[in-house]
Amino acid sequence: MPTKILGTGQGRGSADRVLGAGLRVPWLSSAMAVALRALLCPARAPVRLLLRAPARLSSAGTQFQYLVVEKKGAKQNVGVIQLNRPKALNALCNGLMNEMNQALDFFEKDPHVGAIVITGSEKAFAAGADIKEMQNRTFQECYGGNFLAHWNKVSLVRKPVIAAVNGYALGGGCELAMMCDIIYAGEKAQFGQPEILLGTIPGAGGTQRLTRAVGKSLAMEMVLTGDRISAQEAKEAGLVSKIYPVEKLLEEAISCGEKIAGNSKLVTAMAKEAVNAAFEMTLTEGNKMEKRLFHATFATDDRKEGMAAFVEKRKANFTDH
Repeated sequence: MPTKILGTGQGRGSADRVLGAGLRVPWLSSAMAVALRALLCPARAPVRLLLRAPARLSSAGTQFQYLVVEKKGAKQNVGVIQLNRPKALNALCNGLMNEMNQALDFFEKDPHVGAIVITGSEKAFAAGADIKEMQNRTFQECYGGNFLAHWNKVSLVRKPVIAAVNGYALGGGCELAMMCDIIYAGEKAQFGQPEILLGTIPGAGGTQRLTRAVGKSLAMEMVLTGDRISAQEAKEAGLVSKIYPVEKLLEEAISCGEKIAGNSKLVTAMAKEAVNAAFEMTLTEGNKMEKRLFHATFATDDRKEGMAAFVEKRKANFTDH
């Protein structure tokens, strides 16, 4: 049984009842309905979820409202963060993102966790940002307060992060998935940046990461039209690594996390840093950095153990040193 770090989730609610105050819209009535229904959904009264980590993992109980967090895998070495705002299709509000950062810090500091999975529900990974929270913000507030800066935490975590995307990953949801290192998608997943339909543009990396992932032409089309792409189209474009049946997605993402967690966490962090550098540096600079990190592995016990295990035809026993 998985170690429960957070309590059970909230009760299920119908996400297709109300788009705005008193306005009823049939499910999937138009291309914009899905995105707007999640983005404009009024904030609900949250259910408090109690962190129940053992004393060796957390010194005090931390309460979450919008997440369910567990450690899973045969060795309990994969951290799973599940977005849990079902009535709003997991729309990303400020409180949720603050809690996301707390959960990421929790797993980042856990020496037993070697990989992290972020997921949502079968209906929606995250269908956008919470427009109710931002519609009355001024330019001065956004610029002066560096609005959305704290959303970038996912991309700064040193441990590998896998996005398990079922359903809608729109706007901020698509940006959240792209902050992760690997994206696995369910067969019915849909990706999009519909901010243009709301009179704004992506603000959490959508124009930058999407362009690097799928190329200028497709990224420009998605950003300028607000159109979505399917899981199959996302895989063909290079945005998604693998596609699985909806009911198998999370299991496969955790399995990938277990494979990663079985390697040296120290060397894994070096490998992640090297791959990420490819998006920031020239080929010459990137190769130079790769060589330095490669050389650095020769100062680790895990490199010695890994090569010794290969020569001796046995399984390596990494100690993260």
